[in-house]
Amino acid sequence: MSAAGVKNRAAVLFAVLVLAVTAACTGGDGSSPSSTSSSPRTGGSADVLAVKIDNVAPARPHTGLEQADVVYVEQVEAGLSRILAVYSSDLPPVIGPVRSARETDLELLRQFDRPTLAFSGAQSRLLPVIDRAPLDPVPPSKAPQAYFRGPDRPAPHNLYLRPERIPFTASGVNAVAELGLKVGAPPPGGEPEDSRTVRYPSASVTFTWAADGEQWLVSLDGSPARTAEGERIGAGTVVVQDVDVRESDFRDRSGNNTPFTETVGSGDAVVLRDGRAYDARWSRSSADADTVFSTPDGRRVDLADGPLWILYAPRG
Repeated sequence: MSAAGVKNRAAVLFAVLVLAVTAACTGGDGSSPSSTSSSPRTGGSADVLAVKIDNVAPARPHTGLEQADVVYVEQVEAGLSRILAVYSSDLPPVIGPVRSARETDLELLRQFDRPTLAFSGAQSRLLPVIDRAPLDPVPPSKAPQAYFRGPDRPAPHNLYLRPERIPFTASGVNAVAELGLKVGAPPPGGEPEDSRTVRYPSASVTFTWAADGEQWLVSLDGSPARTAEGERIGAGTVVVQDVDVRESDFRDRSGNNTPFTETVGSGDAVVLRDGRAYDARWSRSSADADTVFSTPDGRRVDLADGPLWILYAPRG
């Protein structure tokens, strides 16, 4: 099939996804749907929507990922990776495939002011922890009309969210503002960088600089990451954040331990922007504090235009 044919087929599938409707919207990945206990809002709608997104080959291409303000990549069971995409400035009509939440997400999201979290479900022991967290959980059990299963791939890689059908309104302000970050000039120094790969035990993410588009093109597990319409997914700034990844108290159905990524603390980081790599430090004093990125001499690191990708890379 020609490249044009592949692109047209992807566009057709996307249209089918938007129109598809299903009554069955369970977690679909061996996890239990969240409980239906209420989680009252404080001060109205949250400013950001975080969506847990599948990141294995059968789940690609992703839908709506290119419109996220911030994309987090973290390690999960069996050495695979999963995505947490954060939206605020704009919302696509469909986002997915949606998968289950992890304990790591709860600490990570404390950086935002009571975010809305969309996810397919979670381990039964984690559900009450999610309900106690300072966020608004919106799994299929709480918003069944917002989720549907697409016909183009098998479960559990086919659950999608229509964000307009959940109690969330985009603020129109980029989510990086809630992280205390802003777009600005690059720090001095840095080294020219054409490509950078972050490896997990069973997954990888590669960023390749495209000067003509002034962005880092994303590849997942060695294959170009594309939108549902077939376009390449890119990032304006990439942060590779060295973190400790330890065992948690939770396991999946197969008995694999769920890793917990420690996002409170400090360590080294690399910031990729404008075709250069900058050595940096990250620090986060507590769970309700923002993560600060600075140069080795203490200068704040600002972002380039475009989506921000933050990858939690296990310390060697």
